[in-house]
Amino acid sequence: MGLPGFRVGIVYSYNDTVVNCARRMSSFGLVSSQTQHLIAAMLSDDEFVDRFIAKSKERLDKRRKVFTEGLERVKIDCLNGNAGLFIWMDLRRLLKDQAFEVEMEQSRVIINEIKLNVSPGSSFHCSEPGWFRVCIANMDDSTMEVALSRITDFMHQNRDQNKEVKVPARKQRQQSSLKLSLSRGKVED
Repeated sequence: MGLPGFRVGIVYSYNDTVVNCARRMSSFGLVSSQTQHLIAAMLSDDEFVDRFIAKSKERLDKRRKVFTEGLERVKIDCLNGNAGLFIWMDLRRLLKDQAFEVEMEQSRVIINEIKLNVSPGSSFHCSEPGWFRVCIANMDDSTMEVALSRITDFMHQNRDQNKEVKVPARKQRQQSSLKLSLSRGKVED
C-alpha cells in the first residue's frame, strides 16, 4: 500500500528476505512518530481499509479498461490482465528490427516525442523486444486522456512513415491459474 501524500509505503510479507531487505532500506527514509501513529490508526480501521481497497480496485479496473480500449482504437495490443498497476503494450510492429537496442531507441522516441513515461520490457528482463510497460496507477482521468491522445497522434503520424515489421508469432503460453487475493484474516501456522 502506498500513501504518497504521507511519503509512506507499507510492505506486508511473510517472506523473510523481503522483510529484511525492507527493514534495511527503511533507515534511509524514516517516518515521524506522528505519521506512524496516524497510519496505524487508519490501518486499524477495518471499515476504512475495506472501502480503500474496494475503491482502489474499482478505479484501477476502470482505468485499465479505458486505457486498453484507447490503445485498441489505434491497433495497439496489450497483455490481458485482471489486476495490476501496469499495462504491457505490444509495440513490436513499430520496431525496425526485433532487437533490444532498437527497443531502447523506440523508448527514447516515446519519451521525447510523445512525452509518455514508459518503461521498455528489457528493463524487466522481457524475453522479446517491443513490449513497453505503462503505469496506470499514477494517472488521474485527465492525465490518462492526454496520454491516449498523444499515443493516438503518434500512431497516426507514423502510420504512413513506418513500414510495419512482421513480428514473429508469439508462442502460446500456458495460462496460469494464479490469482491474488487480499484477505485480512489471520494466517495460522
